[in-house]
Amino acid sequence: MSDDMTKALAQLDRLMARGAAFLGARYAIMGGAMSWVSERHLVSALSNAGAFGVIACGAMEPPRLAEEIAGTQALTTKPFGVNLITMHPRLDQLVDTCLAAKVSHIVFAGGIPPGTAIKKAKDGGAKVICFAPALALAKRLIRAGADALVIEGSEAGGHIGPVSLTVLAQEILPHIRDVPVFVAGGIGRGEAILSYLEMGAAGVQLGTRFVCARESIAHANFKQAFIRGNARDAMPTIQLDENFPVIPVRALQNEGTKRFLEHQAETIRRFQSGELTKEAAQLDIEHFWAGALRRAVIDGDVENGSLMAGQSVGMVTQEQSASEIIAELCGQAAEAILARSAAAIP
Repeated sequence: MSDDMTKALAQLDRLMARGAAFLGARYAIMGGAMSWVSERHLVSALSNAGAFGVIACGAMEPPRLAEEIAGTQALTTKPFGVNLITMHPRLDQLVDTCLAAKVSHIVFAGGIPPGTAIKKAKDGGAKVICFAPALALAKRLIRAGADALVIEGSEAGGHIGPVSLTVLAQEILPHIRDVPVFVAGGIGRGEAILSYLEMGAAGVQLGTRFVCARESIAHANFKQAFIRGNARDAMPTIQLDENFPVIPVRALQNEGTKRFLEHQAETIRRFQSGELTKEAAQLDIEHFWAGALRRAVIDGDVENGSLMAGQSVGMVTQEQSASEIIAELCGQAAEAILARSAAAIP
């Protein structure tokens, strides 16, 4: 490695220093919590490679989460986090499960976490990370005790908000200095990581880029769908009727996507004809995708399952180890630093 590259990597380290110190990791790169994908093998691989893996708890019950945490701890001695969905009916017990296992970081996602859950996590010794979709909420979460924030743009995969990361970063990063802020959504290359660090981000969170890590247990069919996919294939689900709201989910388009539109239309017709109550119709629409992500990730049914993916999917071009992906991202960021330095020389 040349002296110039060594200096560029050292500069990148300095930009990541706050986020890396907060995570207890070599790099300020968090793994996005992806249901069925972000389990012990990928999470431990990311942490062992110097990033920060995060278990996706999803709908797990406390005993199942305890197993997953123990399985991860058997594969790494490095810190990792657990992502908890705030709407889970046993959120308090899940926090207790994390604390009993001495998980260092708890990530609350899917809504504003109750103040009691934040307090319980912090009193138990864990650091708390929350998602902030707007500046006002970012400030509110900090007042409630959040130790760090993630701002995630609509470019991300899975359930998404309406605002892009480029706008959220401008709205939030200049005004939040009290806690580290990690950015997420559509990030697939090191140059983008560098630009957000220079805007004031403490680090980044990537999900889609790690789906095709060799250590990921995702089915070969699922990985091939990502390798073949491009940004324009990763689209949010469409809502047909404002009376039946659909939480947007960004995913690769497939036969299941087409059938979801048909299912919405048929369900709305049944409501209008008096066959279904409005509540029953709404539940019918919401339950369409039940189990669909597992069918795609684990069973490999990429035609009928859900292919949740961010718009950075076009930058996933091959299967690589977690350490190779992280080295590639850091190398790209360092090359960008070098190129800028060279351009500045008269």
